[in-house]
Amino acid sequence: MSQRVLWQPAYVGLGSNLGDSRSVLRRAIEAIGSFPDTRLIVSSSHYRTVPFGPVEQGAFINAVAGVVTRQSPLDFLQALRSLERQLGRAETRVRWGPREIDLDLLVHGEETLTTQELTLPHVGIPERDFVLYPLRDIAPQLHIPGMGKVAELAARVADRGIERLD
Repeated sequence: MSQRVLWQPAYVGLGSNLGDSRSVLRRAIEAIGSFPDTRLIVSSSHYRTVPFGPVEQGAFINAVAGVVTRQSPLDFLQALRSLERQLGRAETRVRWGPREIDLDLLVHGEETLTTQELTLPHVGIPERDFVLYPLRDIAPQLHIPGMGKVAELAARVADRGIERLD
């Protein structure tokens, strides 16, 4: 008898600052919901955000999608990477530089994981308004393992001029 894999909640951070960013985010959210063994449950508003990091560039549009999935964290990550390529993400890029699309697996159930490919939960969550504000829209009471509740983390992060678009 095969082992039954349980549905797990997962949250994906999305960002873009090249091309028609809002359209790309909408297409990405729709595509994530069509991954095998995955159902889109909710997505946040879009936010215009100040770029994070040392590279001079234009504003980003960010959002977060919430799904349930039976995929493992690493399989889900591979699906996200494949989707990034389909949506035009360049293979070579500058760290924290401009991009057509960026998809980050933020949380996958209660999973804590550190590998070369993936760290769960995403280590940058507590310091990133562009993750926490959209995540607070859809899951304010979500407990992020080792970090705390989203609403509490969002209340502590610096607002660097984030603007809700819809």
